[in-house]
Amino acid sequence: MGLKSDKWIRKMSQEECMITPFCDGLVGKGVVSYGLSSYGYDIRVSDEFKIFTNINAQVVDPKDFDDNNVVDFKGNVCIVPPNSFALARTIEYFKMPIDTLAICLGKSTYARCGIIVNVTPFEPGFEGHITIEISNTTPLPAKIYANEGIAQVLFLQGDEVCETNYRDRKGKYQHQEGITLPRILKTQSKS
Repeated sequence: MGLKSDKWIRKMSQEECMITPFCDGLVGKGVVSYGLSSYGYDIRVSDEFKIFTNINAQVVDPKDFDDNNVVDFKGNVCIVPPNSFALARTIEYFKMPIDTLAICLGKSTYARCGIIVNVTPFEPGFEGHITIEISNTTPLPAKIYANEGIAQVLFLQGDEVCETNYRDRKGKYQHQEGITLPRILKTQSKS
């Protein structure tokens, strides 16, 4: 398994639409940087957010998520409350090759402000927007800038194709658009 370079990312994005829209180069003047870097791609956060709230005093249950736990927000700057959390999505839409896994890490600009970005791996065969988890670990409100960089994606190509990829097993987040809340596949009832 090997880390893929900017040349490979460019080729896969231009010829196979792996990343759409694709920014061929790093944009960094006056913004949190985004676009193609040496061994990765810095993704942008869209202007759509779901901010966690305790107004309705609901329990956060990943098996039965209540939409009342979040407040929808759309704008150029999202304020994440102190010690709170927001969901967002990438501007970029991904089509992962069946022999490649991507790992996403938060940008140091946000990490240095106590803002932690978590994104689960992009599995081989996955297609869709990426839902981004943003935690404000500070006791102060934190700004997230829409349409700017939020995290860096690293691409690892396997030595061989996996037996079953995300598309083949019909992953529950396949083709997601927008911000996707937690899902649990329902079990089949026995008759």
